[in-house]
Amino acid sequence: MENNMNDAVNITINNLSLAFGKTGVLKGVNLEIEPGELFSFLGPSGSGKSTLLRAIAGFGPRPQGSIFIGKEEVTQQPPWKRNVGMVFQSYALWPHMTVRKNVAFGLEEHHVSAGKIQELVDEVLEMVDLLSLADRRPSQLSGGQQQRVALARTIVVKPRVLLLDEPLSNLDANLRVQMRRDILELQRKLQITTIFVTHDQEEANTISDRIAVLNHGIIQQVGSPLKLYDEPSNRFVANFLGSVNLIDGTVQHENNGYLFKVPDGTSFPLGNNEIKQGDCTAMFRPQNLQITRGKDESTGAKIQLSGRVEHREFLGSRIRYSVIVGEQILLVDDIHEANCTTIEVGETVSLQLESDLVRILHD
Repeated sequence: MENNMNDAVNITINNLSLAFGKTGVLKGVNLEIEPGELFSFLGPSGSGKSTLLRAIAGFGPRPQGSIFIGKEEVTQQPPWKRNVGMVFQSYALWPHMTVRKNVAFGLEEHHVSAGKIQELVDEVLEMVDLLSLADRRPSQLSGGQQQRVALARTIVVKPRVLLLDEPLSNLDANLRVQMRRDILELQRKLQITTIFVTHDQEEANTISDRIAVLNHGIIQQVGSPLKLYDEPSNRFVANFLGSVNLIDGTVQHENNGYLFKVPDGTSFPLGNNEIKQGDCTAMFRPQNLQITRGKDESTGAKIQLSGRVEHREFLGSRIRYSVIVGEQILLVDDIHEANCTTIEVGETVSLQLESDLVRILHD
């Protein structure tokens, strides 16, 4: 059942646009997905991620632009000629058929011999740890087991590409964690080019080689999970990939260095590395800030800010403080340990921040 990495195909999308009536859903999408890559489309509801996936599969209105699977352009081909496998959010299992019959269905449609069907179905059911449940019907399975049946049915016909449309959204939190590990392990074993659609940034971060972040039918940024989190290209990506502090202001060059200034009078140095001047947004994550009681009068390389705690939340492994600095409210995450002393609402605090952890966004 295992594929060879040399058999994996790339997916190339050139200037793809698609509309439902007069409503543009995809707007000039360009994308290159590498052979054997586990690639995610990530974005909020209505961003176009599922529409883009379905366009690759051949479902929905015919788009403008082009889609290549390997060297073959498939833009005009119907779904059944593209040899892609798609797993839907709803699983779409036949309720009256056993697990074995559900998995065998596609092979029967391809007129594979009965002996070969038996061999392939047993192999894939063993791969997804369902061989012992082969004679059960979907109603006798848990949600996670049904999802694995849907995966088995899709991969048994050896598609060139595996497409997963929010496959974990119907599962509870603990099962989602286990299933995404199972999907990743299966994908690595098969070495099949895979696209995973989700609105959950944690899901995308843990499973993906690379991610395309979409909003309003436009790809905002493509990169590894770490790259997108640490170096977002704009406010939308920064906001969508976790909690963030965003402060509008301007960058000015002063005294052989750069200074970030906020209209409320708050300012802090950004170091000597060349930065584009003018209106912009300073971005840094809550865990980048260090918080201590009182005012810190020390000087040094770190950015020093003073404020007052307005709100405090206990989040298990960390405590999140909302601190008023000038007219800004900054989020600060402090590690929680047993018997640690927390800072009370209303207390004056000092915040420290390494200047190289501040990213300047101009979009």
